[in-house]
Amino acid sequence: MTKVWDGFIRGFHWLLVVGIAVLYFSGEEGWLDLHFVVGYLLLALMITRIIWGIIGSDTAKLSSLFHRPKYILAALKSKSQHVGHNPAGSIMVLIFFLLIFIQLISGLMTTDDILMEGPLVAYISYELAEFAGDIHHLNIDILLIAIAIHIIAIVMYRIKGINLVKPLVTGKSNIESTAPKMRKGWVAYVIFLLIAAVVLYVWGQEPLNALF
Repeated sequence: MTKVWDGFIRGFHWLLVVGIAVLYFSGEEGWLDLHFVVGYLLLALMITRIIWGIIGSDTAKLSSLFHRPKYILAALKSKSQHVGHNPAGSIMVLIFFLLIFIQLISGLMTTDDILMEGPLVAYISYELAEFAGDIHHLNIDILLIAIAIHIIAIVMYRIKGINLVKPLVTGKSNIESTAPKMRKGWVAYVIFLLIAAVVLYVWGQEPLNALF
């Protein structure tokens, strides 16, 4: 067994799953205080992921996500496993990063014109806030489609005999390869907590008080 994912990357993945689910349902149900708090936490999580993509484990590095088209096509046809994300999976990760950041940043600039508004609304024009709101509502649908494609891909790989979920739970894969360099995941969690504390202190006190 080869360790391929550090503790933070595994936690990041599942926290993202839970966070996006809570964001979606809280938005649909109009639980806006919860929606904002979870949005701020996810923003802190994504910023931490970018930082960890620079200083973290080999398989967490952002540089490992960029591949030439021929390698991406080869990965789609191959049944072999890769240490970390394969080239095709890397494209999906980059798409998720883009869509999630669009969702979070547009949310910071969105207002319902009644009770709640993102913390950046005060610094932009009404027209831009309206545009951000349109993007926020459209992008979530695109994100849900991307999630569906991601789940289908996981099932297809499972049919091929490749279990993509288990390594994200255990951190280990049965692939025979030189172990990538790992860094302690707790370092990233400390970074996340610090960023989350700052974001919530600056922007999240009002929705936090409403919740608690």
